[in-house]
Amino acid sequence: MRTVLFVLTIFLVALVPICAGAAPSQQETTPSTSTTSASSKKPVIVLDPAHGGADPGARGESLLEKDVVLQMARTVRAELERQGYRVVMTRNEDSNLSYDDRAATANAYRDSIFITLHVSSTGQPGTARAYYEPMEAASSPTPGAATPNVTSPAPSAPALMAWDEAQQAHSDASRRLADAIQAHLAQLFPGSAGAGAPAAVRGLRSVAAPAAAIEIASVAVSKPESLTALAAPLATALVRGITAFRAVDPNGAK
Repeated sequence: MRTVLFVLTIFLVALVPICAGAAPSQQETTPSTSTTSASSKKPVIVLDPAHGGADPGARGESLLEKDVVLQMARTVRAELERQGYRVVMTRNEDSNLSYDDRAATANAYRDSIFITLHVSSTGQPGTARAYYEPMEAASSPTPGAATPNVTSPAPSAPALMAWDEAQQAHSDASRRLADAIQAHLAQLFPGSAGAGAPAAVRGLRSVAAPAAAIEIASVAVSKPESLTALAAPLATALVRGITAFRAVDPNGAK
């Protein structure tokens, strides 16, 4: 009997650490709450280096807009990613995409911000400007206006919006985005305006998200490095502008 009890005791003692080791620790199975929540609050930034391929854009003495904006986009991407943003480029090489293809990249994400980069052929060198597409949102009744006393028809399925009108629902958010970015461009690019400006930018019309076009002046510089050196302050301005925009518009509100 003593022998049986001794063997049983040895067995139970050996079993305890095995069971304890089989239970995974909370640290191993529970993801970091702070990391998960922080990353989930940031939108996807879609960077669009304009032109490309057979479309060189603006031409300087020794510069082509398509090459400069691609180089700048890579610098901007690195800084945005360093700040924790996920960045998607519409092109990573010398290729020319349609406006709709570029917009489709942004529209594929539920929460995104679209930035298209340009370099002007004229303008005061070293200045920068943020533009938004001035599409008017669908009109709504004027507050306080009398409403006809009629029976409302049964709701019908929403009509499909034309592809080149996708920006309409986001025009106000895009204006705020352009203003937020321009405020920081003005600080880093002396001589630049203090607020964003409306402009008919075809590359923005099909984007179903807050969107802005950034134009740097200009390809008409005598030293190419004086233009490419602007990529770093541009990256800083975009990071600060996007962060400021999301601080007051965290859900990309329309």
